[in-house]
Amino acid sequence: MGLSIWQILIVVVLVILLFGRGKISDLMGDVAQGIKSFRKGLSDEAPEAKDGDARTIEGTATPEAQDAKASETLKQ
Repeated sequence: MGLSIWQILIVVVLVILLFGRGKISDLMGDVAQGIKSFRKGLSDEAPEAKDGDARTIEGTATPEAQDAKASETLKQ
């Protein structure tokens, strides 16, 4: 047994009566602003690390970075 159009309409009318049109439109505006902010945050690029300063999440240097740093020390 599914929802009929009348049941959906009654629920919508009750929601509008309880919260009011102004609060619902403010809420939708806030949601839209949050989505825009989230997308902007995703599009921002993180600054790239230097080759000699490459680190993993744990804070230890990657093997490639260690090799590069070792070869730089030997050259000096």
